[in-house]
Amino acid sequence: MNVSVLSASKSLFQGTATSVAFPGAQSAFTVLENHAPIISLLTKGIIVITNEKGEETRIDIAGGFVEIHANEVTACVELVWNENYLFCGW
Repeated sequence: MNVSVLSASKSLFQGTATSVAFPGAQSAFTVLENHAPIISLLTKGIIVITNEKGEETRIDIAGGFVEIHANEVTACVELVWNENYLFCGW
């Protein structure tokens, strides 16, 4: 599936993945290929994107939302301050 993670200032991730784990506002959830269409709020936590080789990309977020439809996953997020980011989104 195609995954895009965007902040207000830049694209944080753009690529393909076999799974994506999100910190949902009600509970954490994982998206796999052919997931049912949803829109969900995200809370503070870590998005974990796993590629075909089993390698993980982790993105620390303060919140946001995600839309899943037809194997397209698009997350708009606010970043948290940490040593890896010079800019905190929104």
